[in-house]
Amino acid sequence: MASYAFIKLGEADTGFSREDLLHYIQYYKEITSKTGQQLDWGYENAAFPYDVDDVDDHLVLASKERGYYKIFLSVQQKDENEQKHTYIQVFLPEKATHGDKGKANEFCKFIAKKVKGELHLFSGKVMSFNKK
Repeated sequence: MASYAFIKLGEADTGFSREDLLHYIQYYKEITSKTGQQLDWGYENAAFPYDVDDVDDHLVLASKERGYYKIFLSVQQKDENEQKHTYIQVFLPEKATHGDKGKANEFCKFIAKKVKGELHLFSGKVMSFNKK
């Protein structure tokens, strides 16, 4: 079954774009690579086993590794109560694996911490990283 998670950014973050999301993906890959260097192990491939494709209005994280399939990411803006909110939508297709869900949860937490957002997990639980 397909499932969704999303990160809700604050009203002040309406300028967040797909390029910003790509930047965070690159940063995540970079820091996991450094962890791998410290451990003398190719950790970056295990931590982020995806290739990134920019397709139409979303990013596709596709893996050729066994146990992984795809994760879709998009940045959306919605009006709520006369205020604009930016969301990072995370979608797992029906063929997604448990590995994809685990990596998506891990990556969502990383992004939510960086943008100080409110993470709505696939399970429906909410984690807030907004320091109010």
